Amino acid sequence: MHPLRTSILIRADAPAAHIDCGNTSIWTESQVIFLLGRVIYSGKEDCVDRLRNASSLALSWAGLFALLLAPALGVRAAQATAAVTDIDPHVAAGSKNAPIVMEVFSDFQCPACKTLFITTNRQVMDNYVSTGKVYLIHRDFPLPMHAHSQVAAQYSRAAAQIGKFEAVEQVLFNNQEKWEQTGDVDGTVAAVLSPAEMAKVRALVKGGTLNAAIQKDVALGRLYNVNQTPTTVFHVKGQTFPYAGVMSYEILRNFLDQLGKS
Repeated sequence: MHPLRTSILIRADAPAAHIDCGNTSIWTESQVIFLLGRVIYSGKEDCVDRLRNASSLALSWAGLFALLLAPALGVRAAQATAAVTDIDPHVAAGSKNAPIVMEVFSDFQCPACKTLFITTNRQVMDNYVSTGKVYLIHRDFPLPMHAHSQVAAQYSRAAAQIGKFEAVEQVLFNNQEKWEQTGDVDGTVAAVLSPAEMAKVRALVKGGTLNAAIQKDVALGRLYNVNQTPTTVFHVKGQTFPYAGVMSYEILRNFLDQLGKS
């Protein structure tokens, strides 16, 4: 086990270091959000393991405390926020009237984003989005270090315009290791679309109009101080709670249930 130090910082804006999923031997300081806490660790672990370990450890003893008790203690754990705007309904799921809004800033080539999608957000879709409790919004945040993430974002946006976002999102994450090596995003997407659908997607990608929407998401992420993926921003009753990293479904379920009762 790698040495690990923890510190509780009574501040909600502790900076989170940019995590390069391709570098496995750097010191990494990751903000574990909601929480007034940070975990500092080092070692040769892959990006997914680093995020998962930090998230699980810190949230188990500090996260829920900060999220649920800090407001009662007068600690600034969240700040007021205006209503979420600039929502592309093609990449959002659920009811706009849901009491909780989740914005997920994601990079299709990031292993941690794949983990969050497969292990957590699919269950959120089934148990919270489909029941009207959560409105889930996908936000593109392609990282410069990932050679094909911008292209993947373009293809997913194009697919969204023809009502195929979920199918393309799933195939990109499920086959991430393949297309990140070959760069064949086009072939990966084509596997789940008909030839007619694929022709429309290719035309949209070639048209170059999708980059503006992607960059709008990136700019919004900067306003939230997003500097790593995945980052999820929760909105409820005029407050916003950002969380960077992978969160288990069990922890997220508990958090969403507490938000629903507040």
